[in-house]
Amino acid sequence: MKRLETDELWTAVDTYIADHLVGDDKILDAALEASEAAGLPPINVAPNQGKFLMMLAQAIGARRILEIGTLGGYSTIWLARGLAPGGRLITLELDPRCADVARTNLARAGLAECVEVRMGRALDTLPSLTAEAPFELIFIDADKPSTPDYFEWAIRLSRPGSLILVDNVVREGAILGADSDDPHVRGIRRFYELAAADSRVSGTVLQTVGQKGHDGIAILRVTGAA
Repeated sequence: MKRLETDELWTAVDTYIADHLVGDDKILDAALEASEAAGLPPINVAPNQGKFLMMLAQAIGARRILEIGTLGGYSTIWLARGLAPGGRLITLELDPRCADVARTNLARAGLAECVEVRMGRALDTLPSLTAEAPFELIFIDADKPSTPDYFEWAIRLSRPGSLILVDNVVREGAILGADSDDPHVRGIRRFYELAAADSRVSGTVLQTVGQKGHDGIAILRVTGAA
């Protein structure tokens, strides 16, 4: 086998996994194409990661899912496909352009009836969700400096047994930089500190490599009352 550079190898393995275990999906391909055409940043989860999100939702029988950070709705589609019958997903987005693209992609996927895209700054809209809580699965994939605040809200809006997923928590190893002045790194390091100190959650982090580079996803289970 031809020796590939590390990034090329990771991408090739991602493609191999997706070809064998994810398969082609015209709806998801169209969502990515629409996002690219609208000029959205190509920072959506990889296909194998998207299916992982769906399977987690299915495994816990999630009827209420909250997503913080919609982008073009690619991960939203995967999560919504994992909803239990009659379930509902709320996804929070600040950028009107992203919200418009996501709504179109969700409608094309036949998910407009079970997914609501709520516009606004997440830290302003999260308090309004208390009446719709608890959520069984919460996926945080938004601005990294605010991750600690999103995490604290996720616990408040959950119940024992809920899963909280936080994306991009390795950042190519930059989290090791205790003296980093990068607000993204500082936000993620503060999230680790909060998660480690909070007795209401138990979690771990899986490092990931692939077409999105070297990163990781935190998976936390709520074990105590919020």
